[in-house]
Amino acid sequence: MNKYALISVSDKSKIVEFASSLISNNYQILATGNTAKLLVKSGVECIEISEYTSSPEVFDGRVKTLHPKIFSGILFRREVEEDVSQMEALGYGSIDIVCVNLYPFKQTAEKVGVSDSELIENIDIGGPSLIRAAAKNHSSVSVLTNPRQYDSFIEELNSGMISSQTKTKLAVEAFSHTSEYDTFIVNTLEKRFNFPQKSLRLNFPQTKVLRYGENPHQSASVYGDFFSFFSIIHGKELSYNNILDLVAAVQIIEDFDTTVCAIIKHNNPCGVAISDSASSAFEKALSSDPVSAFGGIVVFNKEVDEETAVKLNTIFLEVVVAPSFSDSALTILMKKKDRRILKQIKNIKGEELTLRSIPGGVLTQSANNKIFETELKTVTIKEPESSELEDLKFAWTITKHVKSNAIVLVKDLQTVGIGAGQVSRIDSVKIAIMKAKEFGFDLENSVVASDAFFPFADGIQAFAENKISAVIQPGGSVRDNEVIEAANNSGISMIFTGIRHFKH
Repeated sequence: MNKYALISVSDKSKIVEFASSLISNNYQILATGNTAKLLVKSGVECIEISEYTSSPEVFDGRVKTLHPKIFSGILFRREVEEDVSQMEALGYGSIDIVCVNLYPFKQTAEKVGVSDSELIENIDIGGPSLIRAAAKNHSSVSVLTNPRQYDSFIEELNSGMISSQTKTKLAVEAFSHTSEYDTFIVNTLEKRFNFPQKSLRLNFPQTKVLRYGENPHQSASVYGDFFSFFSIIHGKELSYNNILDLVAAVQIIEDFDTTVCAIIKHNNPCGVAISDSASSAFEKALSSDPVSAFGGIVVFNKEVDEETAVKLNTIFLEVVVAPSFSDSALTILMKKKDRRILKQIKNIKGEELTLRSIPGGVLTQSANNKIFETELKTVTIKEPESSELEDLKFAWTITKHVKSNAIVLVKDLQTVGIGAGQVSRIDSVKIAIMKAKEFGFDLENSVVASDAFFPFADGIQAFAENKISAVIQPGGSVRDNEVIEAANNSGISMIFTGIRHFKH
């Protein structure tokens, strides 16, 4: 019985060398249309599939490999005498190697303006069938789906045989390949044709094994295309916590068009500021809480220049992220050999779904991409002044990124005190005020934002005692009137937003 290797690839990387090596190991090559043309042009002898099956490719190549002679050669059981006898009676050959990768559906779907018909034409039918057949019969058939597999496979084949362990590994990778392919297709079509998603299908290949997770005893990996958003310019490998923190920081700065700097520590901002330059914005953000900033992550939405780099080098920082760096800034920053320097390539904003693991499944929700739901409503006798209103909007935007209960004190477009993650809102109020005083800020005429309503007037009383002049909050408490009255009695202006910004 003749011994064949079937090759049908969309990604033709290294395929000529691979086919040549198979011939050297006494395999005859079966190949489909364009793959066959490339091999013949490159001087590699092969048999075109339609010649082998005596059945022409039809419908512009829609049907070419779906033939009993092909699938019999893959699926017959070599250890079953009756199967072998049937193959010999039919005169079919044994297809012991299947090398297939699939039509570029994902690349097609990502093209701007791609038509429905072009998208559908790039759904592979024969390829997945070949892969699944070979993977099912992996005790006898080797299935390859990625050019990265070729070299090690040929090395093992040259040694005399392919081990059962390798065949099993290739089969599992093959099923993973077709599963990923089908998942991307159905996710794309549901979104394109506006069908409700009845099942949550996650489709992220592993791209990086991290040294450890949140703690050294925990394992961790990155799945998906995270590294397409950032280019690592310098420094140590990113850790699990680094990645969480840098994402949190980038989410903050993407809510602003003006020059802003955010410093993150343990997934909470410890300083955020707007200014007319990256250098000044960093200086203001750092002064918000220079103690917590130590070992933090700093993110900019504008280029980091030499002046900014000099200031960044005055403190230990884990990661610095910006859309660009001047050459002189990089020279200065790279003097710290372990500090990670990342260039942000594209915005992360726009992700539509957030996921949280729970026992037996996941919780999903739409991303919190809103800042204001409706027009702001002043509910007190006193209206905020224009400068206060600017600070209030800034403070409110920051609360969206602070763990609840969140209180953010702001003065002159700079956070001066942040209370985060407390089980009592008044405790967050006390921490924010304490932080501001610790670093010498005068709270007179500062403003405050609260991510959710005040259940009692005690927070307003604390603001009044510290001469804070304006408050922004969602409203909606059964004691709103009591809270408004306390603000009026203290000469504090208050705005209701009508939207809450819990972040658990």
